[in-house]
Amino acid sequence: MPLQQLNDVIAIAETGSFNRAAERLYISQPSLNSAIKELEKELDVILFNRSGKGATLMAEGLNFLPYARSVIMQYRNLLDAYGKAGSRRERFAVSTQHYSFAVKAFSLLTHVYDLAEYDFAIRETRTQQVIDDTAAGRSEIGILYLSDFNRKIITKMLNENGLSFHHLIDCRAYVYLWRGHPLAVRKSIAFDDLAP
Repeated sequence: MPLQQLNDVIAIAETGSFNRAAERLYISQPSLNSAIKELEKELDVILFNRSGKGATLMAEGLNFLPYARSVIMQYRNLLDAYGKAGSRRERFAVSTQHYSFAVKAFSLLTHVYDLAEYDFAIRETRTQQVIDDTAAGRSEIGILYLSDFNRKIITKMLNENGLSFHHLIDCRAYVYLWRGHPLAVRKSIAFDDLAP
């Protein structure tokens, strides 16, 4: 099915008429009718109810139209990114566990570079997904917390995916408690205090 046939369906649906759609598309009405009949035959459905008053979408046509629009939109996005006159931007994505410092640093980075030239994305997610995103190239950088508790397993996962860990900062662990919690009055809390 050629993309033009999808444009034809959209034009007929929007104008409610084969004649008006043909005018909009700068083709003859018989050519448009023939193209739609070809498409309906290929799909084995009737997309339009044709009458003297115009053309209305049948149930199958109503289901088909969003798909046609989506494909045309994706095609236009593809041309915009890779076509001769396209405005393809460099992509920079980061996957991270939920860290406010990472989000702040990412936000500052987006203010330094021209948003017309770069397509920025940040994804806050779980450890496994950070590693998966980075290994698959969906993210250029993955930000994880490495500690004595998780070092062995995360190092193994990184090695299995051909990734390397680079130290950024040392972090202290913080515990956030409800004001009325029995431990809330203490200045510091040990992991043993959290066990109960």
